[in-house]
Amino acid sequence: MSLESCLQRRDIWRGKKAAQAGGAVATGFAALDQHLPGGGWPQHALTEILIEDIAYSPLWLLMPALGKIMPSRPWQIWIAPPAIPYPPGLSQHGLDLSKILLINTSDPTDILWSTEQALRSHACSAVLCWPGRLHQSATRKLQLAAEYGGGLGICFQNERALNTHSMAALKLHCRNTDGGLCIDLIKCRGGPLHQNLMVAHPSSRPASTIRPSQDGSRKD
Repeated sequence: MSLESCLQRRDIWRGKKAAQAGGAVATGFAALDQHLPGGGWPQHALTEILIEDIAYSPLWLLMPALGKIMPSRPWQIWIAPPAIPYPPGLSQHGLDLSKILLINTSDPTDILWSTEQALRSHACSAVLCWPGRLHQSATRKLQLAAEYGGGLGICFQNERALNTHSMAALKLHCRNTDGGLCIDLIKCRGGPLHQNLMVAHPSSRPASTIRPSQDGSRKD
């Protein structure tokens, strides 16, 4: 089979250039930015963040970028978060709470469909989702949707996805430490992989990290 015939097949994904002008937004953490192509989170792309327990999602790692890109497209959609984020922690990072739409569903099909539609809409500067785990075909759909819509796509998954194939542009494994996060770059399109990157938490108490309380309704 010739190369040209392979490229005509619809089931073969053709990646775009990883770093384009305006194709990344700084994370706000120098220890991470210096190892990411373009110096930050890839826009027009999907990023997977793998953690031990998605109920303890490190939202503080995203806050600087979310606040920076919100003026470009004010809507940000969060799909199936494990709990309601702490509003003051979001406001202090410049996020307009009236422009954050939460979609609560536990159905995997609904989570995937909602995320794909939001990423493709051209209306959102960022789309965050918490599906628990996605198959390779699902990550391909979301990656293509993010490329089309041009926003920042973030998918939190648990560690069971460590050894699964993914079509996302960036895949991180984050481990909590006393001072912040220890991050492994599992997949990094357009750049080398790195392990054990230490990203210090900006404060001793992560106000904007999703954490369930005893009744699951209050986060701080």
